[in-house]
Amino acid sequence: MPELTTTILIIEDDRQIRRIIQGYLEQAGYRVLTAADGETGLALALGEKPLLIVLDLMLPGLDGWEIVRRLRQSADPALANVYILMLTARVEEADRVQGFAIGADDYVLKPFSPRELTARVAAAVRRLQRLPSLAQQQVLTCAGLRLDPTYRTATLDDQALSLTAVEFDLLYALMRQPGRPFTRDELLDIAEVDSDANAYERTIDVHIKNLRQKLGGAGRHSRFVETVHGVGYRFVG
Repeated sequence: MPELTTTILIIEDDRQIRRIIQGYLEQAGYRVLTAADGETGLALALGEKPLLIVLDLMLPGLDGWEIVRRLRQSADPALANVYILMLTARVEEADRVQGFAIGADDYVLKPFSPRELTARVAAAVRRLQRLPSLAQQQVLTCAGLRLDPTYRTATLDDQALSLTAVEFDLLYALMRQPGRPFTRDELLDIAEVDSDANAYERTIDVHIKNLRQKLGGAGRHSRFVETVHGVGYRFVG
């Protein structure tokens, strides 16, 4: 059972879908807030700072894409790093890639099973609620890059990095064992992303690409994250 203070925000303009999701999540023990449009949803996010946001992309007025952009650009770590689960009726791979590129952590395709969505939310919440135990883990530093697992902050050359929850976890795992190649399956487990459920086998590649861009590099041999051909990725200092 989640903690009583666990707040989930649903931003969805379809009243029936919104009520179904709300009912399932409340039954699972979460405090649930809802919004039927982008402006109201963003205001609730800024005021309530939920642990996770279930966000429909196609909203009237302020759409989901813009909401993600504004949250990720926030100076408040609680907003910049909030876990965002997108809801989308778009099945094209390019749309899913774009969603990850702007900072979403996961997505569910419409139509969806409310039980599957609830399970996806629960998995993300479990991982996020385990984060205080990371206080026992060390702050990692290398060549100007600094990760603090207690406060979930990342800086590069003393400049704050706005990493999603998945990006932070991937980078921390790689950085803890520099030089060790991680397979995509291992990284999927670390991120607790189900590539089969997402119907997108290159989920990790998209997250790594975004991570490299934020670290100031791209390509197979970036400044910190290197591609290991036929295997996956590793951290290089």
